[in-house]
Amino acid sequence: MAIGTVFVYSAGATVTGGYDLSRFYDSTVLKQLVFFPLAVGVMYLVSLIPYQWYRFEPGRAKQSLTPYLLGLSIILLVAVLIWGVERNYSKRWLDIAPGPAYVSFQPSELAKWAVIIFLAAYADRFADSLHFFWKRFVPACIVPAVVVGLIIIEDFGTAAFVALMAFMMLWLGGARWWHFLTPLPVLVPGFLAAIITSPTRINRIKDFLNPESIPYQARQSLIAIATGGLWGKGLGRGVLKYGHLPEDTTDFIFAIIAEEMGFIACIAIIVLFILFAFFGLAAAWRCSDRFGRLLAAGIVLAIICQAIINIGVVTVVLPTKGIPLPFISAGGTSMLLTSAAVGIILNVARQEQETS
Repeated sequence: MAIGTVFVYSAGATVTGGYDLSRFYDSTVLKQLVFFPLAVGVMYLVSLIPYQWYRFEPGRAKQSLTPYLLGLSIILLVAVLIWGVERNYSKRWLDIAPGPAYVSFQPSELAKWAVIIFLAAYADRFADSLHFFWKRFVPACIVPAVVVGLIIIEDFGTAAFVALMAFMMLWLGGARWWHFLTPLPVLVPGFLAAIITSPTRINRIKDFLNPESIPYQARQSLIAIATGGLWGKGLGRGVLKYGHLPEDTTDFIFAIIAEEMGFIACIAIIVLFILFAFFGLAAAWRCSDRFGRLLAAGIVLAIICQAIINIGVVTVVLPTKGIPLPFISAGGTSMLLTSAAVGIILNVARQEQETS
């Protein structure tokens, strides 16, 4: 997060220089300087909450935090479709506006983590019967299906990611491999319909399949990576951020890092994610509680998959998607909720250490 804050500050530079403190809430850079320490605080506070509070205890499901978290997510997803603020031709944000200040909140980010926590709790509660298709697997798919259905209306990329994570969590929980083939007759036409009905999505796929018509944003990303070379131009000395590369502080922050600090910095970022995956999965592996293992593993896989998708988009290995780079891209909702998820991993690791 410290690395991300530095490069968001660099990517947010303007030709005129300086920042207007009177328009603090309109500045991505200045808000990021606040979100970074706040995210650290959120991570610490969540790490103090016993992860067992998210479990579905037999006969005590109402005492679990998971149903309330999931219910809140669904309510906010419906609210964003009605009262959401449109940005970049889609409604993904709710603006909380006390006077001149405002904070934007993206409900799909909360829903993503709520689905992962719910499926971990569900797979733990019905560990001995999840292999039953109609009795356990189908009911488990209903909740993520509702969430994906609400998200896909405005955000195809996040919806596809939530669906991917739902399948991964069910697979980790013990579902049979052939279970995942049965929803395909419904999912495939649904996703195809979501693509066909959106000219923007069709154009993105066409451009991705035809290298000669590579989109402007992807082309500028490759230019940033190529001109950075091995060691980069130096921190703050990049030029693509001056109006040439859209979304330079969010989805394409990795390209700014490549331009200013070079290939070496990119490898360093990837190594940090690999280390995060190693230690996160190690914490999950050491946990003697099945629910703790599923919960920690699901969170780690979600963060790593998101990082892989973002870097794949920046390097034009994958079609353009609105998936931020965890911890590094600008965005308060993503940073705070991802930090909260890591706080859950910390609690799993701490409790296992205390009992060993």
